[in-house]
Amino acid sequence: MAAANPKITIYDETVSGERTKAFTLSLATEQLTVRELIRRRVRHEVEEYNRSGPEYFRGLVQPTKAERTLNGYRIRARRALDWNEQFDAAVKAFQRNGFFILVGDEQVDGLDDELVFTKDTDVRFLKLMPLVGG
Repeated sequence: MAAANPKITIYDETVSGERTKAFTLSLATEQLTVRELIRRRVRHEVEEYNRSGPEYFRGLVQPTKAERTLNGYRIRARRALDWNEQFDAAVKAFQRNGFFILVGDEQVDGLDDELVFTKDTDVRFLKLMPLVGG
C-alpha cells in the first residue's frame, strides 16, 4: 500500500552488508522511477557537499578530478560539484552494473521502472566496485 508523502531512508551498503552511509529523503509523491530516485539521491548528496564543504565527498560516484581514498573522494582543488554531472555519471554506472539498488528486499533493474514507496521504505545502494568517472 502506498503512502502519501513517504519518507525513504537511503543506505549505501557494501557487499558484506555493512552500511556505510544513511540519510532520509521526504517525497512529495509515493511513485518515482529508478532514474528519478537516483537523481534525487545524487542531487541531495551534492547539494549537501557544496553547502558544508567537507574535505571528502562521500557520494555515489567519484567526481572528475578527485582522488579515491578510504574516507571518500578527495577533491584535488576544492570546488563546488555539479549535481547534473554526478547524476549523468551515476546513470552510466547503474547501466554498467557499477551498483545495484534494492527497494525493500527487491532489486530494481531498469531506469524507467516505476517504484511505489510505502511509509518509511528502505532503499539500499550496493556498490560493487570503485566507480572511477562513473
